[in-house]
Amino acid sequence: MSVAEPRRIVLFRHAKADWPQVTDHERPLAERGRKDAAVAGRKLADSAVPFDLALCSTAARTRETWKLAVHELPHRPKTVYEERIYEASPGELIALLNETPDDAQNVVLIGHNPGVQGLADILAGSAEGDARERMNGRGFPAAAFAVLTFDGSWKALEPAVATLTDYWAPSE
Repeated sequence: MSVAEPRRIVLFRHAKADWPQVTDHERPLAERGRKDAAVAGRKLADSAVPFDLALCSTAARTRETWKLAVHELPHRPKTVYEERIYEASPGELIALLNETPDDAQNVVLIGHNPGVQGLADILAGSAEGDARERMNGRGFPAAAFAVLTFDGSWKALEPAVATLTDYWAPSE
């Protein structure tokens, strides 16, 4: 694969979590979250993005979200559970994405707010159609995802280099 081909990043926030008496890291999905994660997976499948790599937080709710969503995809990408995604800032997430091998063209990152929403805002130097308005209007609720594209290597990923091409939230 040439680094001249556009790359795609899907920033996917975990689905709605429950609040049982466990640590934040171990919070499972709520019933609504389990339903929304599967719906999000179907929406990702509809986008026909052939993911090469999934980077998923080690938190229980992100692992469960991805397990339910990936089941809906026609192709299961390599999944890396990455503890650095949990509670990561947008800058820390960019640094993590900069480590992505250049043979990965399409990556989905399953994480948490405020990092995921902040990263979408920071990376999107431009947007197609009404994607930015929908994202800004809705925020980044549980199970929402943003699709961004950019040219170049993963090492060159930095603020404002990407185009926000799509945004989806469960209530859309």
